[in-house]
Amino acid sequence: MQTVDERAKEALNKKAPYGEDINIEDYEEPVTTPSVDPGDRERLLDIGIQESGRSGTYMQFDSSVLREETLQEGIEVMSINRALEKYDWLRDYWWKAVQVDQDKYTAYSQLHPVKGYFIRALPGVKSRFPVQSCLYMKGSDILQNVHNIIIAEEGSELDIITGCAVGEKSNRGLHIGISEFYVKKGAKLSFTMIHSWGEDVAVRPRSGAIVEGTFLSNYVNMRPTKSTQMYPVSYVKDNATVRYSTIVVAKEGSNIDVGSRAHLEGKGAKTEMISRGISTGGNAYLRGDIVGKAEGVKGHLECRGLILGEKGMIYSVPELTATLSDVDLSHEAAIGKIAEEEIFYLMSRGLSEEEATSVIVRGFLSVDIKGLPPALDAEIKKIIDSSISSL
Repeated sequence: MQTVDERAKEALNKKAPYGEDINIEDYEEPVTTPSVDPGDRERLLDIGIQESGRSGTYMQFDSSVLREETLQEGIEVMSINRALEKYDWLRDYWWKAVQVDQDKYTAYSQLHPVKGYFIRALPGVKSRFPVQSCLYMKGSDILQNVHNIIIAEEGSELDIITGCAVGEKSNRGLHIGISEFYVKKGAKLSFTMIHSWGEDVAVRPRSGAIVEGTFLSNYVNMRPTKSTQMYPVSYVKDNATVRYSTIVVAKEGSNIDVGSRAHLEGKGAKTEMISRGISTGGNAYLRGDIVGKAEGVKGHLECRGLILGEKGMIYSVPELTATLSDVDLSHEAAIGKIAEEEIFYLMSRGLSEEEATSVIVRGFLSVDIKGLPPALDAEIKKIIDSSISSL
């Protein structure tokens, strides 16, 4: 049997099936430790990173771990390197939810020095506040190589908000992020990712989840990004549930290719995928794939796109696959523009054209993310609301 390294070496030139092909050799991994200045703190607040009201914090600038702390008993937050030294059994989770030879990005991650975080809720423990993680790129022409492992042990409840952003002077970079999620029986994990990368940053997350409980995955990208491509996959076991909620805005110059895939492998497994995409001049690919492999599984996929202006493109790709008759899978997709009569109606009520457009866009992006604690739900809505004015 091949080793992990051998499989990775064979995939070093394997292009991803979707998204722009990035030349990894154009970027270098940083060797210095950056500092945190007032401008950085403002950007961290924009992506939900706070000084209080958290059960733990992990903060990484470029390739340097600046902060790793646990603030609640039964919740573990630490760098992945420290976790691998502390727990021999953690190697059993390494590359189990994501394939190391998936493409050149996963292969690179395995064969080069990596940082990242380990977050775990012990059996029966419920996080009182969200755990926060921050992956921040401050340098220029750099590569950030991250591998994260998140475990919600049996009967636990774990809420995580992760913010990704760049510094004011960071003008070019590549982020490779491997994230593996393990949600045990009776556990519930909500993971909310806020992307605020730069206009010349390429982003290549690779995520996988093995779910025996309930997994809520929420993705929000309201800022310009040169190139983003991600297609997280979940393997859903008996009577388990996975929900994906995706909100993206593709501004001019952005190419965003995102989606979600669920393999309903266990009896009674369920999934729901909700996507909202807006193009203000950029290209947005919104993908969704549900595969029914067991009796009594249910899945629904909903994708809606809105084009603002004369430029830009939205491409919706819903896919359903069933391997037996006793499944219930459905999808709906719609793409359009703001109706003039809606604008005229709101203007007749005293709003300006710009105000009327903002009201309609705000309603379009108002996605009910089920199962989130009220405080975290309010934070996400605040972040989306503050970004609408810049569309």
